[in-house]
Amino acid sequence: MYIDIIVFLVLFVLTLIFYKRRKIQGIVFFVATFDTLIRVVYLTISHLPVNGIAKMIDKYLPSSIIGMISTYTNGILETVLIWIYVAFMICFLYYIIKIFITKKKI
Repeated sequence: MYIDIIVFLVLFVLTLIFYKRRKIQGIVFFVATFDTLIRVVYLTISHLPVNGIAKMIDKYLPSSIIGMISTYTNGILETVLIWIYVAFMICFLYYIIKIFITKKKI
């Protein structure tokens, strides 16, 4: 039941270990990448006609990080965690726009 949160926390800790100088940027990119990955996997598997795999993925894999937050928390903690997620996504957009502006190779 807790496979998704365990995988998320292990990868989160690994991100903290490997990003020594820019921890906040590493965390922001990790959250955005992890969310995109589970959204793509969930969407792909849920639209495949194989019933056994689709049911298993639907049972064990959340549709997004917000789905994972909603599964394991409720009330004010859920609201706070969702707003933290939104702040991470805003930071991610800021970093992506900053990268596009500074590269100027487009």
